[in-house]
Parts: sequence; C-alpha cells; structure tokens
Amino acid sequence: MTLERKHEITRLEAFSDAVFAFALTLLVVSLEAPKSYAELMHMLKGFLPFAACFALLIYIWYEHSALFSRYPLRDTTAIVLNSALLFVVLFYVYPLKYLFTLTFAIFIPALRAEGAPATVDEIARLFLVYGIGFVAVFGALALLYRHAWTRRRDLGLTPLEARDARAEIGTHLTSVSVGALSMLWAAAMPASVKPFAGFMYFLMGPAHWAYGEWNGRRRRAFIRAGERAAQR
Repeated sequence: MTLERKHEITRLEAFSDAVFAFALTLLVVSLEAPKSYAELMHMLKGFLPFAACFALLIYIWYEHSALFSRYPLRDTTAIVLNSALLFVVLFYVYPLKYLFTLTFAIFIPALRAEGAPATVDEIARLFLVYGIGFVAVFGALALLYRHAWTRRRDLGLTPLEARDARAEIGTHLTSVSVGALSMLWAAAMPASVKPFAGFMYFLMGPAHWAYGEWNGRRRRAFIRAGERAAQR
C-alpha cells in the first residue's frame, strides 16, 4: 500500500468532504421521527438498509480520501473527474436506499411497501440503474488514479508510488467489472434468473482478494528488484 504523504487539506478535498457529509445527511433526514411505538418499531426495521447505505458511502469516502491523501491533484482534469464522482454519489443516495430496502425486505417482510417492482423486467431495470451508478463511481476513481499516474513526474512520485497508483487503477476496475457483470446478467439472462443480478455483488470480496494477492506478489517483486538495483 502506498504511504500517505503529509499535506494540507485542499479546498477540493474540503468541498468533497462536505458533499459526502451532505449525502449522509440525506439518508438521515429521509427518516421521520417516530410519533408512536408502532412507528418506532417500523423505523428500527429499516436499520439494516440504512446501515448498508451508510457503509457503502463511507467506503467510497475512504477510497476518495486515500487517493487525495497520496496524490495532491488540483488541476482541471482532477476537478472534472472529482465533480462527476460527487454528482453520482449525491444523485444515487435515495435510489441506493430504495434498493437496499427492497433487498432486506426479502428477509424482513415489514419493509415491503407499495410501489415495489411488480415484474421481472422492472427488477432487472432496477439493477441496471444501480449498476450504472456503481460503475460510474468506481470508474471515476479508476480515472482519478490513472490521472495521478500520468502526472507522476509533476507530482514528484517515487517509482514505488507511481507503481502503486497504477495498481490502484486495477483495484477500482475490479469493482467496475463486478458492476458490469451484474448489469450484463440483468440485461441478457433469461427472465427466470434476472433477479439474481444483485447476487453478483457478492463477488466483490473474492474478486478483490484475488486481485490483492496478485498485486501484492507483484509489488513485493518490484521492491526486491529495486533493492537489488540499489545494491549494484
């Protein structure tokens, strides 16, 4: 893993943190204060969908924060890519909560409500919409890391830092691939199995583990090669 550099928080990072905080606030304000015991119990049943949304947003924020802590990007391209990422995060807050609520409704019948998808095509379309947002977020992160790598000389990156920036492109493209696979499943598979498109996201763990293992071996080999070259 790349060591984080000491740096001052830029206005771009401060603005991004404010947007992430606002996105989390939107999750909270969508919950009305309970006015009765029954409403309180119903609200508590929505804890798991809320926690899942919260965890995903925190994960995206962490990846965003790690990127800018390592690579102080402030140019126009970085601003455009960062703005696109923040736009998708804000736009998908409510659809994200809706999808997680439907998902947990499979196990918590009380979460079921009117307006849920009534046909297989509507379910497939829902996963396509979610997949677009998922791919857009991690695609933007991959492009930001690619931008950092292309500007490695301007940023004064060491060979290892430049190598790690390139490796992080693969990390986020792994997430993009999982999202794309889910979308492909929802679009192309027979109607009887289209609803299983959401289960494709369970591949995130194994896919990132496999990539992490492969990248770890390559990184250790890179470091050893650098040490041998320095001893000559």
